[in-house]
Parts: sequence; C-alpha cells; structure tokens
Amino acid sequence: MIPFLDLNRLNDRYRDILLSATSRVALSGWYILGQEGQSFEQAFAQYVGTRHCIGVGNGLEALTLTLKAWNFAPGSEVLVASNAYIASILAITQAGLTPVLVEPDPHTYNLDPTRLATAITARTCAVLPVHLYGRCCDMGPINAVAAQHDLLVLEDAAQAHGATYGNRRAGNLGHAAGFSFYPTKNLGALGDAGAITTDDDDLAERLRYWRNYGSGKKYVNDLPGHNSRLDEIQAAVLREKLPHLDADNTRRRTLARYYLDHLNHPNLTLPPADNPEADCWHLFVVRHPNRDAFRAYLLEQGIQTDVHYPIAPHQQRAYASLAHLPLPVAEQLHREVISLPLNPTLTDEEAAYIVRTINQSPVHP
Repeated sequence: MIPFLDLNRLNDRYRDILLSATSRVALSGWYILGQEGQSFEQAFAQYVGTRHCIGVGNGLEALTLTLKAWNFAPGSEVLVASNAYIASILAITQAGLTPVLVEPDPHTYNLDPTRLATAITARTCAVLPVHLYGRCCDMGPINAVAAQHDLLVLEDAAQAHGATYGNRRAGNLGHAAGFSFYPTKNLGALGDAGAITTDDDDLAERLRYWRNYGSGKKYVNDLPGHNSRLDEIQAAVLREKLPHLDADNTRRRTLARYYLDHLNHPNLTLPPADNPEADCWHLFVVRHPNRDAFRAYLLEQGIQTDVHYPIAPHQQRAYASLAHLPLPVAEQLHREVISLPLNPTLTDEEAAYIVRTINQSPVHP
C-alpha cells in the first residue's frame, strides 16, 4: 500500500536531530516563551523575509489573534474564498467578524481577484486570501483592490511554507500572515503549532500581548488576551527542521512536475502547470467527476488518497446561516477534488506506479 502520507517515514529522516532537540528542551527546565521560541521566531522571520514572527499555539489562532489585534468594529466583514478550509472561516467568526464568501478561480482553486470589488461593502475591513494547496493567490491584483478600498490583507499561509509570488515568499505578501505547523504541513511540528509574520512593529507588539493573556509583564494584563503560545519543544523541532524545508520543497516540485508531465487520463483535471517552481506543493489536487468510484479504484490498486475538502464551509452545520448562498464553483470543487500522494519521501517508483494506475483507470463519469 502506498500511503497518502506516513508521518513516521517523513520524520524518521530527522530522528537524531529531533531527539536531540526534544531532549535539550526537556533537560532545560524552561518550556514556555524561552530561547528556543525566540530562536525559531528569528529564523522563520528571516526565511519569510519579514521583521517579525510571533509564535502561537496553532494556525487557527494565528489568524484569529491577528484579526482581534487589528481591533475592527464588531460585525465588520472579511472577504475569504468560499472553498477554503473551515479554519479560515472560524478565525473570522471567532474574532467577532462576518465572513463574506467569494468564489474561487476554478482553475487555480484560489480566491478570484476579479470577484473582490463586487463583494466589498461599507462594512468590509479586510481580505483573507488563502494560499490553498501550496499555491500563492494572485496577490498583485488582490493587494491593489485592498489598497483602493483601504482594506488590510491577512494571508492564510498555512499550506504555503516556502511558496513564492514574484520574488517574495508567502507570509510576506500582505499586512500579516498566519501559518500552521500542524504535523502534515511542509514544515511540520510534532503537535499543534503556529506563527504570525508581519513587518508591522505595532501589530507584532500587540500580538505578543494577545498570545500571552494580554500581558507583557507577569500578572499585569492590558488586553483581554488568549493563552496561545508556541511551546519550547515544538519551537526546537521547527528550528531544526527549517533548514531542510527548501530541499523538501524541491523534491515536492520534482514529483509535481512528473505528475503534470505524465498523468493523461481524459477524465482527470490537473492543477495549473503555469509556474510549478513557485508552488510549494503542499498537496497535489486533481479533479474527477466520479470521485468516489475513482478513489475506490485507486485504493483497490494499493494507493491511498485524501479529499481536501469534502464539504464546503457554507454547507457545514456550523455555518447553517450561510447555506442559502449560491456558490456553485465551490460546491463543484468540493464534489470533485482528490489529493494524490505527494511528499518528500515518496519514491520515484511509487510515483511511476501511481501514474500508470491512474492512466489505466476504467472509471468514467
């Protein structure tokens, strides 16, 4: 069986440095907001190209705390892609704001800049572009629309570690960005972890309060903050793995190019191949009009797949109030998308078998 993703196989490559890092923290006697966290924040800010990185508990809180720190009026509207993972929507509502779902470009799966202007109202305060599957959104026109309407831009870069747009990395393309280091990400921790990157000095200072009970001094609380701190073990793990991120992404790009060049089933829609070197290929997502049967066929042939994501946010029970929205592009994508195995430990032989098996698929619409 070719697994969709084997985390043991992924992390076994770093066994020695991970054991050393976790042991170092365990024996240090300092487990929260210490030198390991500071070292990772400095290294990741340098990698992304921003002045600041603020480590937090997870990717959802990275987005939520940033929206809260901007102190928008309650109920203000945030524009976000209608096919994003639900965490992007949860961040908006947990910050007391209103999500406005904008249809994606069906070719790139990312927020469609041409649809933004018509979604803006007098209550719109921000745009939350999600770099879905490891491809950066088209940030030039997104930022232009935001600037024209005096909106802040918060990147959801949870799936875009090392992806680029022009000559800049994801996380350095808006006013701030939220990252997740969930174990399956391109840069994955050994548990939950997240971070915010920004060049805004004042925002960074407020976020360091927000993540720590609203406190900059022990037992002195200036804001109604959260407890959302990147712990020292996860920071140490991430710091050790960060120097290997570019090499891992290079391997992902090699596999993605192989898929793009060799997959040729007539019923399969491939992701865009216009600039594969810019994407970090967190996921390789194809579309098939008969998804369930196609996945069943691959599983019978020993290939695990996944679906990111089977249910559109507005069709989730959590957001029943949005169920009436006409969002046909998102709904079709959620019916058809399939994620194929793609990670740095996938072998050439496994990739070749996956391609042969898909090209021979008897599944039709």
